[in-house]
Amino acid sequence: MALIPTRQPEMTFGQKLWQVNWLFVLLIAVTASVGFGMLYSAADGKIDPWASRQMARFGVAVLLMIAVAVTSIRFWLRHAYLIYFLSLALLLVVEFAGSVGMGAQRWIDLKFITIQPSEMMKIAIILVLARYFYASRMEDVERLTYVIFPALLLAAPAYLIIRQPDLGTAVILAATGVVMFYLAGVRLWIFITAGIAAVGAIVPVWNFVLLDYQKQRLLTYLNPERDPLGAGYHVMQSKIALGSGGVFGKGFLEGSQSHLRFLPEMHTDFIFTMLAEEFGLAGGVALLGLYILILVFGFAIAIRCRHHFGRLIAMGVMTTFFLSFFVNIAMVMGLLPVVGMPLPLISYGGTAMLTLMIGFGLVLCAYVHRDTPIGPGAADGD
Repeated sequence: MALIPTRQPEMTFGQKLWQVNWLFVLLIAVTASVGFGMLYSAADGKIDPWASRQMARFGVAVLLMIAVAVTSIRFWLRHAYLIYFLSLALLLVVEFAGSVGMGAQRWIDLKFITIQPSEMMKIAIILVLARYFYASRMEDVERLTYVIFPALLLAAPAYLIIRQPDLGTAVILAATGVVMFYLAGVRLWIFITAGIAAVGAIVPVWNFVLLDYQKQRLLTYLNPERDPLGAGYHVMQSKIALGSGGVFGKGFLEGSQSHLRFLPEMHTDFIFTMLAEEFGLAGGVALLGLYILILVFGFAIAIRCRHHFGRLIAMGVMTTFFLSFFVNIAMVMGLLPVVGMPLPLISYGGTAMLTLMIGFGLVLCAYVHRDTPIGPGAADGD
């Protein structure tokens, strides 16, 4: 792959701000505003406790996103491995001293804030894989031995996240990694070989890796009616609420399933169901339209970027974003097993919001620095 050989002077802060794709930022803000409204509804028409906190977090996250966007892309290139190993270290901290909540050990309590390292790893894995592949030659990525190291970089955090247990995040992480391998030019036969190995691992994974409640969720996915008051309750109530919304919904603050508390976790995992009940099919399609516009902008930024590092970052972030809302919506519709997966920009959550906005900041960084030369020595400070 041809690399741009010349070095251009670094843009000033003002020039970088001017280069930020503000229409992309506006789309993100509009989508997040939908989330504020739904959190207001989830609290029965009150701004506290969820909507007010989410708006404050979003305000901080926007500033963080812009800061990431105007940071030199060479900074992210040089520090990709450091960010990855710090995130991996935090996952190890969770393994031995993490906070337990809702039956899972996924958080680190710093007293003034609680962080979820598995969310941070979503960004770290994108950076480190983009760093590894950014200057790869085609003959390199065609060799099986060349992909062993990045495969280990992906497998280590995925294993630790599964142990928390957080199967949903682990699947998103693994799927994003696979997409980045494909974008980097890894040969198809390697994917086929890995797929065959994955099929062969189904039985041992079922017997020795998955916990009882995870097996129960998979069985319930296949037949939700087998335990309507237990494991199948969430999905059945979600389907009832989705169907009762009809085409145009029952109206804002008028959802019976949610406001009568039949719908569980309506401010987090099942917030799309509440939106569809109150605004119907039209509201759900409108939100999907906003998501698709964000995806189009993100992929367009990736295409316009002249260096492989920026392209891989933008494509990786947008892949994670797509998988997150796809899995959440498919989950609440009963098309996928129930996993702990928040709806991007809509569900209540701190680390998930900040991590996603940092990811969007990296996409904007790729756009701001789309013409910045990145040669083979850029990672070493050349």
